[in-house]
Amino acid sequence: MINGITYEHPGFLYLLLLIPLMIAFYIFKQQKATASLRMPGLHQFANAGKTFRHYLRHVLFAVRTIAAGLLIVVLARPQATDKFQNTTTEGIDIVLTLDISGSMLARDFKPDRLEASKNVATEFISGRPYDRIGLVVFSGESFTQCPLTTDHAVLVNLLREIQSGMIEDGTAIGMGLATAVNRIKDSEAKSKVIILLTDGVNNRGEIAPATAADIAKTYDVRVYTIGVGTQGTAPYPVQTPFGMQYRDMPVEIDEDILQSIASSTGGKYFRATDNDKLLQVYAEIDKLEKSIIDVRQFSRKEEKFIIPALVAFCLIAFDVMIRNTIFKTLT
Repeated sequence: MINGITYEHPGFLYLLLLIPLMIAFYIFKQQKATASLRMPGLHQFANAGKTFRHYLRHVLFAVRTIAAGLLIVVLARPQATDKFQNTTTEGIDIVLTLDISGSMLARDFKPDRLEASKNVATEFISGRPYDRIGLVVFSGESFTQCPLTTDHAVLVNLLREIQSGMIEDGTAIGMGLATAVNRIKDSEAKSKVIILLTDGVNNRGEIAPATAADIAKTYDVRVYTIGVGTQGTAPYPVQTPFGMQYRDMPVEIDEDILQSIASSTGGKYFRATDNDKLLQVYAEIDKLEKSIIDVRQFSRKEEKFIIPALVAFCLIAFDVMIRNTIFKTLT
């Protein structure tokens, strides 16, 4: 295909290789051309100027060459192909539920847990163009940052605006999960998924994580849980009289409750100990929850040989007309 043009009989295009041979033969012939009859006493016409017919014969050769090239293209039968796609999707509704408590500023991830989680979530969103995705954040309480939407540009902008300290500090895992379930429970998607990411232990909120998991199970919502944090200790931000400082503190993640939430809802628990592991976790979830996409492609061909054929006809007609008028007496 050349510039959207296909050829029904592309083999004829090899004939275009004859055009350079025609030009080379014509040039050779002109260099060897000599008068067939020499007459004495015509030296006074040696410096006579060349008439327009001398140059016109070269133009006629160019006309015939172009016409031959166009006729070869016509034989190849150029066609324009338009393609159409019918895309049928059975999308998945996903609510990202993100812990934004103060501990998410720990520096065991680069630049910290929260920014690393936001960056990986952004890549995850960009890879799922057919799904509705929403965003819930929680710490001491929870709220919906973005409802389910297919406008992923808006979603990503709202995700980037998230900062620790937006709401009261703490870790209300149950409240975050319950808010996410409330956002997705009425969805008519073939699959309803919540991805819950946290780095701590539930210590706030009026709804226990187990209760929220039961609610999710009731509405057939699958929950994937992610525990974020290295093994051992990590540099946590601590407010001191000298300002914010980082001190190594034990990493405490309630893996038991996260595993329980995932298993009771048909999901899976993951532990991410660094940026690469977090990226792998989202990649695995992406594989587990693939949208079904049915793509049907149609094509329509439009013949494009008419124009080159008409141009070739006009050039041939011009050549015939000139040869039977201006050059009629020449051999």
